[in-house]
Amino acid sequence: MKHLVFYFLFEDIFTDDFILNEGMIVLEGGHADHKAISNNRPISHLSNSEPDTNMCDPNDQNLIQGFNGDMSLQDMYNKEGDFDSEDDSDWDPLEKPLTIAKWFCVNCTMVNVDGAFYCHICGEHKESGILRHGFLASSSEKADSIQDISSQRNGKSEASCSKALPPRKMTAVGFDDRMLLHEEVERKSLPHPERPDRLRAIAASLATAGVSLTTLPFFFNTFLGSSTQLPFSCVKSLGIFPGRCQPIAAREITREELQMVHSHENIESVELTSQCVASYFTPDTYANKDSALAARLAAGLCADLASAIYTGRAKNGFALVRPPGHHAGVKQAMGFCLHNNAAIAASAAQVAGAKKVLILDWDVHHGNGTQEIFEHNKTVLYISLHRHEGGKFYPGTGAAHEVGSMGGEGYCVNVPWSRGGVGDNDYLFAFQHIVLPIADQFAPDFTIISAGFDAARGDPLGCCDVTPTGYAQMTKMLTSFSNGKLLVILEGGYNLRSISSSATSVIKVLLGENPEKMLENVLPTRSGLRTVLEVLGIQRNFWPTVGPIFSDLNSRWGSYIFQEIKRKKRCRLVVPIWWKVGRKKFLHHILSEQIRSKSKRRKKTSLWI
Repeated sequence: MKHLVFYFLFEDIFTDDFILNEGMIVLEGGHADHKAISNNRPISHLSNSEPDTNMCDPNDQNLIQGFNGDMSLQDMYNKEGDFDSEDDSDWDPLEKPLTIAKWFCVNCTMVNVDGAFYCHICGEHKESGILRHGFLASSSEKADSIQDISSQRNGKSEASCSKALPPRKMTAVGFDDRMLLHEEVERKSLPHPERPDRLRAIAASLATAGVSLTTLPFFFNTFLGSSTQLPFSCVKSLGIFPGRCQPIAAREITREELQMVHSHENIESVELTSQCVASYFTPDTYANKDSALAARLAAGLCADLASAIYTGRAKNGFALVRPPGHHAGVKQAMGFCLHNNAAIAASAAQVAGAKKVLILDWDVHHGNGTQEIFEHNKTVLYISLHRHEGGKFYPGTGAAHEVGSMGGEGYCVNVPWSRGGVGDNDYLFAFQHIVLPIADQFAPDFTIISAGFDAARGDPLGCCDVTPTGYAQMTKMLTSFSNGKLLVILEGGYNLRSISSSATSVIKVLLGENPEKMLENVLPTRSGLRTVLEVLGIQRNFWPTVGPIFSDLNSRWGSYIFQEIKRKKRCRLVVPIWWKVGRKKFLHHILSEQIRSKSKRRKKTSLWI
């Protein structure tokens, strides 16, 4: 009975149709639901030092009642005679087994049993209005509930938000509702994390933050309805931060522009998907008949935004696009990515006259495609901060020693975190000691951020701890380069509340607002400092400006950070051996972390005896 709760929760969800394959949950026969998801445990809130899980509570009465009315599992177990004495003469062993009703969290896509009203992973309400109001919707109430947004707008009145600015000084926002057509056709055990709702949640957040609340009900009821579509024309007519942002119309990228970064093989393989109802480039990278169009629109928007910003027709810009792009290399589409939007934007900026382009990639996964495209190129500096774990985290590339080749040495700068749970302090410390000094010496004419928000707190794939304030402060730091000519391009991010709040904070910085609070005197974690020192020790061979920084940090903390620390032995609860191997490994990892976190706060209840 000790493990009965977990069995009921997950047996119907994770069946023997799944096998564990190199960090992905793969459907036998070929499809993977999430890239690298089995390497990560879902995390709802973290500190900079140690991750803390928020799994389902075995004492949750909503959860228990979902199984058998008011009777708990313990009551069922202790009830003597009633079960064994039942007449089973008419029992049919071939009868279809009872299935447990379940629902998928709109915020993080994780599965929950019917009867629970809150997601056991992220805490989002079953009927959350996040697709209607974005992160400003209440996470603990139904769809019509919305948070007070006065603090979100820094006390500014509606009139001040809509004050017209000179057209050449406005932030350009690129979005087209046809990109929502890119969607996985075949239904899997979990919704694919790269889903259209990602754009809907961000657009809803921006609209809620920039449009008066009296306008919102008509807007959403008229245009969203039951399908929750968010047409571009609606965003254009009502405005995102009205008077401060200018939307630009999308166009499809041309084959000639694509050929500047991609091979004929990549272009043809993406175009071929328009003839198929459903297809896959890799087990985790899907396409339908509209995916090629969505990819061309995303790339075209990024190219036009880059050109408009560099030539001065816009102050800066945000590309609200999908599918993402930074994993797409010269030849291959992979990692949810079809065409490399950041590489195409860099190429467009150079066509417009930029001599040197900086691409800063803070997506939790390494942008192996972007690095491949520019690894021999001295005119593009690629800097990536990502979770790496010695190559065990997807896609496995991006080690500190990968610096470029064939004349491009030093123009790839990788900051590979050695663990999950990395937060604001480590990111900002790396910015201060690696990113800013190297970027300053490079002196770019144009800056691009590959802005994946899957390192954000609560993301089910990234499992890191960067906050909207952290993203805003990193964006603010990068506005000092290229005379403010900065383009932010959406990449990953799979928790709708995290991605929408983070994107909104970044756009506010683009509009000229300061982050709500500036983190000062940040101190890194031990592993974060070790990573920074490793990167500086390599990059000082190519960028003289970081040599003194390395020497200073090494003299202050070098001997301390590399010494071995005796760790206290932690008491681990015994789990059945069959959960530790093969197809049950992922489930064992979730359960063991759940038990470990719960045991810190209270004793085991009779339910688990």
